[in-house]
Amino acid sequence: MQNWMEGFQDSIDLMEEKLTEELDIRAIAGKAALSPFYYQRIFSALCNMTVGEYIRARRMTLAAQELARTDVKVIDVALKYGYDSPDSFAKAFQRFHGITPSQAKEPGASLRSMAPLHIKITLEGGSMLDYRIVERAPFTIVGVMRRFNSDTSYQEIPKFWNEYMTQGEKPSIMGTFGVCRDLDGKEFDYWIADLYKPWEEIPDGCETVQIPGSLWAQFLCRGPLPDSLQSVNTKIWSEWLPSLKGYELAGNYNLEIYGPPAEKPEDNVNYIWVPLKKI
Repeated sequence: MQNWMEGFQDSIDLMEEKLTEELDIRAIAGKAALSPFYYQRIFSALCNMTVGEYIRARRMTLAAQELARTDVKVIDVALKYGYDSPDSFAKAFQRFHGITPSQAKEPGASLRSMAPLHIKITLEGGSMLDYRIVERAPFTIVGVMRRFNSDTSYQEIPKFWNEYMTQGEKPSIMGTFGVCRDLDGKEFDYWIADLYKPWEEIPDGCETVQIPGSLWAQFLCRGPLPDSLQSVNTKIWSEWLPSLKGYELAGNYNLEIYGPPAEKPEDNVNYIWVPLKKI
């Protein structure tokens, strides 16, 4: 666990070192020996913010400090922290601090600050995860797909589900699976999908994709949605993964498996599947 923690902290230290440069998510994730796909999900679960939100907050913090304590020009600070124009910088600055960059130069200006993150994982009693590791052959899903950005996916994916499931006519896909597939570390494809049956026609607007055969850690999520899934997801990355021995993360897929709705929300049974490989 210590090596995993050190690697994750190294990734944060790299962000700090390169805040005035263009940051590459692959290089950041590589410090933690993770793919960008998994790194961003783990970062969000551990830190309660996306990688992009953290970088922007740290840049805004340092930019405000420079404006408050020096005679530097606003345009120079804007360019230093990656903004193409003073206008775009001013808008971002005001969203974060609530005042303009020029106002930040005034004595006694009230500014917000985000301190550098330091990862510390503590194991506490009373926290249980029900899971099993199984091997599954390849299988094919069919569904509707939309592309998402990692920074906004937590807000946008529920909207996608709501939009699809509440459309005027009955959906052709029931939504047995929610499937993420990484593209480049910044964007990923997400399917609302069912198991593909070759003897049935593919519904209009849908497509198929094969999920590779793999070892999977299958985590039980019992209770109301989305709270039960989000709670288990956080525990997977913050508690289970740091203590995992004999396996490492594999592939670029993440699966949510949805059972039929129970009469009482607390009786809902769903699963999160995470692909693994032995080491």
